[in-house]
Amino acid sequence: MREPRQERSRTTRRRLIDAAVECLAELGWHGTTVSMIAERAGVSRGAAQHHFPTREDLVVAAVGHLGEEQIAELRARAAALPAGPSRALPVAEMLLDLYTGVKFRAALHLWVAASTDEALREVLVPLQAKVGREAHRVALELLGADESRPGVRETVQATLDLARGLGLANLLADDTNRRRQITRQWATLLEPVVP
Repeated sequence: MREPRQERSRTTRRRLIDAAVECLAELGWHGTTVSMIAERAGVSRGAAQHHFPTREDLVVAAVGHLGEEQIAELRARAAALPAGPSRALPVAEMLLDLYTGVKFRAALHLWVAASTDEALREVLVPLQAKVGREAHRVALELLGADESRPGVRETVQATLDLARGLGLANLLADDTNRRRQITRQWATLLEPVVP
């Protein structure tokens, strides 16, 4: 029995987005082409361009998908978190681990390319701002923190900024042990913002 057209279309889009993330992480922006993405996704270039007329369109969809996937993953793990200040360490670990692995590597390649590619920057900056706002909102939720309290907003934002920096350091060499030590120390700084 044939898969309905709408479902096939969704499946193809998802395969293209997943392939785009993989290509970006492995090859960077300049090494990633629509043809390569289509080949990795197992579809024709025409099918890829039917769903995403330009490489930028595909990349915007991939970045949006990455952000949504990471936020959904955080929310799914939130149910297992303890209550009170002891929550700070597992939340810090979750947030700092967001910025390691293939997804962060793909995003980083795009950020670097967008710093010198005006067309890419125009589509990436608003999308990245949206993803950043959502990550901040979820961090507040996970911590159970009240952003109206002095210093809480800045502490949460510093956590996300620290996570990106540690993720960047991890790109060149496995930085797991150092990141764990920093995460434990950072969690002690987060404890006062957790009710």
